[in-house]
Amino acid sequence: MSNDFQFRFAERKDVPLILQFIKELADYEKMLDEVVADEKTLEHWIFDKKKAEVLFILSDDGKEAGFALFFHNFSTFLGRAGIYLEDLYVKPEYRGHGYGKAIIKKLASLAAERGCGRLEWWCLDWNQPSIDFYLSLGAEPMSDWTVYRVAGENLTKLASSK
Repeated sequence: MSNDFQFRFAERKDVPLILQFIKELADYEKMLDEVVADEKTLEHWIFDKKKAEVLFILSDDGKEAGFALFFHNFSTFLGRAGIYLEDLYVKPEYRGHGYGKAIIKKLASLAAERGCGRLEWWCLDWNQPSIDFYLSLGAEPMSDWTVYRVAGENLTKLASSK
């Protein structure tokens, strides 16, 4: 395993691979039954509407070893955009070889190149291996914040309420 990692941004033809990575991550997170995304939806939102970007990290033999799906958010306090990492996944056979760290470093580099104020993400509370990994990179948990979400039927109700 070399430390000279290669990356490539996803192209429209990669939509099936993106969905495969999403499903593998969801399976790892014990949430596969919650995945409703399909290829057509992903293609529309990632490539037509350009609401997210996907970065692949390649193995030494050129295969996609992992991926990151991210998008820009905005901090009013900083007055600038940030990068929000929605999904990070490295295939099991490539774990422990620096791929995850390389992806995070690449995203940090992209954030710096783009003038962003921060790079952030969520992590499941039970995922101790990932928590330990993120802490080792200097990431700080945002313990004073709670994530709230309105989705599905509740989103529809709220949108149509008076």
